[in-house]
Amino acid sequence: MPNKVHHEINRLSWNEATKAHNSHKGDQAAFFRSGGSTLYEEEIRLLGAIAGKTLLHLQCNCGQDSLSIANHLGAIVTGVDISDEAIDFARRLSRDSGIPAEYIRADIYDFFAGNQTRYDLVFSSYGALVWLSDLDAWGKGIHQCLKAGGRFVFIDFHPAFCMFGEDWQLKYDYMGGSFVEFESGVGDYVALTGVTGETDDLQEGIKDFVNPHPGVEYLWGMSDVVTALLSAGLRLVGFREYAHFNGFKPMADMRELGGRRFGMPDRLPRGFPLMFSLVAQKP
Repeated sequence: MPNKVHHEINRLSWNEATKAHNSHKGDQAAFFRSGGSTLYEEEIRLLGAIAGKTLLHLQCNCGQDSLSIANHLGAIVTGVDISDEAIDFARRLSRDSGIPAEYIRADIYDFFAGNQTRYDLVFSSYGALVWLSDLDAWGKGIHQCLKAGGRFVFIDFHPAFCMFGEDWQLKYDYMGGSFVEFESGVGDYVALTGVTGETDDLQEGIKDFVNPHPGVEYLWGMSDVVTALLSAGLRLVGFREYAHFNGFKPMADMRELGGRRFGMPDRLPRGFPLMFSLVAQKP
């Protein structure tokens, strides 16, 4: 069953971290009004031609990718996220940018339980997996939200990378849904990486951010993810692994590849999986 106690801990942690993240990003509404997009070529290719299609964006954070999908790919987008701060920001950003999207503040498991709408696509990306406490319920919820023939598109950081602690030392489990509690909570990864999706000019914003709320992350392997979707009745139609990160530099010695991409350092194998994507379809 979903662990609602952990979800509440993470909601509070994300509320604080979101303020720090957005403090570095400048005028995001102006960025979107001028035609900006936070999407990478990987998700654009995975989503395909979706103009006029309905799309549910799970764990949408502050809605930047949702608005990019709506504005550049033409989908009718609904975003869901557990963070009050993120959804409030997403609604303001939609209004101020003039790009329509609906945003719902909810634990996605609660959203699944009450949702009656069926969507052409469900989408989730970058950093979503570690906050899921029950993959079986997640897979069933995605299946329930899709129309017949609808697709689930997922791109995220690879579970293999989540085994590493500081300085590339193996520290954490790979699979099975064990969890790790972090007293430091959700960090300011925008300041850590030094780039944003909205502008190349990182604002100083909040300095030396320390989250007053802890966080809880779950550790799932690829077999856990795929099995949850297959068991829910979805059909896997695409899978790929990538040897780079998009927009994320968790280790200081990672190689900069350009275009806000980062790879393994020169002293380690370059063919290590850092991201993965999959597409699953409802029959």
